[in-house]
Amino acid sequence: MQEATLCLMMRFNPTREVLLGLKKEGFGAGKYTGFGGKVELGETPAVAAVRELEEETGVKVRGDDLEPVGQLTFLFPAKPSWNQRVYVFRARAWDGSPRESREMIPEWFSIEDIPFDQMWQDGYHWLPRILRGERITAHFRFCPDNETIEQAEVKTWDALDSEPNW
Repeated sequence: MQEATLCLMMRFNPTREVLLGLKKEGFGAGKYTGFGGKVELGETPAVAAVRELEEETGVKVRGDDLEPVGQLTFLFPAKPSWNQRVYVFRARAWDGSPRESREMIPEWFSIEDIPFDQMWQDGYHWLPRILRGERITAHFRFCPDNETIEQAEVKTWDALDSEPNW
């Protein structure tokens, strides 16, 4: 199963906002999502998240400024090559201003105005929980159309559990 990252940049001045990107090409083109991508050989998820965030937005974040907040598993029975485990991070500190890249158009959204109708369907199940400060694990199985959610399970990542080693 492919491993990937997703990083959610958040700011609080004065409203709570999250930076999402409109994907211009490749997997998920035309949808809003967080910033991230594949974990390359020899990388930890945190190192991959730092690299992907800079590639997609021009913003630099230190690994210490990333908070692990979720692990998502996506299963696409009609297209198994899309199966992936995604490590989700939240960033509240960074250097630079987000800019458009070859892959993404960044846009700040109030957490009350997330464009769920322009996102993968799974986002509605887990993103609000992370934006409220929860840490979660989730599993999603897609229907043969690779768009509709067939099965969704989202659980709170128990604070008493050990910290992730990613």
